[in-house]
Amino acid sequence: RVPKFPFKVVSNIPYGITSDIFKILMFESLGNFLGGSIVLQLEPTQKLFSRKLYNPYTVFYHTFFDLKLVYEVGPESFLPPPTVKSALLNIKRKHLFFDFKFKAKYLAFISCLLEKPDLSVKTALKSIFRKSQVRSISEKFGLNLNAQIVCLSPSQWLNCFLEMLEVVPEKFHPS
Repeated sequence: RVPKFPFKVVSNIPYGITSDIFKILMFESLGNFLGGSIVLQLEPTQKLFSRKLYNPYTVFYHTFFDLKLVYEVGPESFLPPPTVKSALLNIKRKHLFFDFKFKAKYLAFISCLLEKPDLSVKTALKSIFRKSQVRSISEKFGLNLNAQIVCLSPSQWLNCFLEMLEVVPEKFHPS
């Protein structure tokens, strides 16, 4: 269980349930989780900082939180020592003007567009927006329409989503 009021976390989490804990903290508790410092396995930490983001949750986390790999922690720092390297991750919630009631819809939007990660931004966006809207969005938010959809920055994802809420009829929104 997590608090129903604003909270922070400092923890060495069980490595096998990292993704579940992150979903609870940074998705389900988005409105109350302010951030924290977490020791976790190095490999999943590195995936959070990939140049191309294939996982919808990773895009979501980067949209609402500043994530920083503080340092790597060697196995010798623990008793008994684990068989894998660890990392200290710092998480701090960004101050965005976003109505958290749209968080599930935002995740559905990201998931829909990442179903075919090799598609260009232009082709992926045309699955939701009209051609003229895609051009307008590209100019408005500085999108490279020829890049792969996985190359969008978290702020570009959010801007495209907010644009969808404004210009695309709700019956065409991903669910």
